[in-house]
Amino acid sequence: MGTFVICGSGFDPYENLAVEEALLDRVGPEDMILYLWQNERTVVIGKNQNAWKECRAAELAADGGRLARRSSGGGAVYHDLGNLNFSFVAGAGVYDVARQTGVVLRALQNLGIPAERTGRNDLLAAGRKFSGNAYLQKKDRACHHGTLMVDVDAARVERYLSPPRAKLAAKGVDSVRARVINLVELLPGLDCARLARALEAAFAAEYGPAQRLSVADLDQAKVRQLRDRYASEAWRFGARFEAAMTVAGRLDWGNAELQLQLQGQTVTAARLYTDALDETLPPRLEQALIGSSLADPATWPSALSPLLRQCI
Repeated sequence: MGTFVICGSGFDPYENLAVEEALLDRVGPEDMILYLWQNERTVVIGKNQNAWKECRAAELAADGGRLARRSSGGGAVYHDLGNLNFSFVAGAGVYDVARQTGVVLRALQNLGIPAERTGRNDLLAAGRKFSGNAYLQKKDRACHHGTLMVDVDAARVERYLSPPRAKLAAKGVDSVRARVINLVELLPGLDCARLARALEAAFAAEYGPAQRLSVADLDQAKVRQLRDRYASEAWRFGARFEAAMTVAGRLDWGNAELQLQLQGQTVTAARLYTDALDETLPPRLEQALIGSSLADPATWPSALSPLLRQCI
């Protein structure tokens, strides 16, 4: 097995996402890569989220921030230089979410911060979230990535993110800020550089000594091409969808906003926005909806029945 560590070379979210995808394309079946990176004043949304609903994009742009969309599912997060991002990029032979999460928890434990994994994809300390994780499968390779809030500007988290109220209610809180915690509150003086060293040490303890890579070792033409895609308006915001009907709610697998185009009561096209972790779910459900009748519940995909019941 090849074990590697690579650190991002800058704070551009589009380049950092491009580097991650280039690593995913390169990783061997028995390789494990730890990629550490940071973005400056960026909101990153999940692949299938509605950019207009999840982020106050005008405020973000006015403050010089950027909106990015990743290739994995899950929800929106805010990044600044008080946040450290990690990516485990691995071949199918070694990819193991529990083991990878254990590296993060061990790094924190070694710093004196007890933490735990809870729910679908969160890491908590002192009962509050400091890390959200997401996952991406690509043929025989996979990526597990997440945030680590060290000393993030909490006021900006609340200023730029606009999650559905139902999501906050499900977590038992009434604001984004009430739900999250910075690790520096638990360990004064902690910074991202120290946390990165702790992660590298925990990674080596789990997988063995790692070779160090740099961004310059990657195919630079490919990285530039991927960066252009991640930075494009089409990728970040998507095409407008003229819906005749929209229904929204919280389902077992996440928040959902379903937009429908109709001919009479028959669905002719659908768009599903969601923070579901399975990034392949929306296109599959959208296709399954075509030809369904709002008047006949038997034609509805079962995963969307609770939403579609609102239509009759």
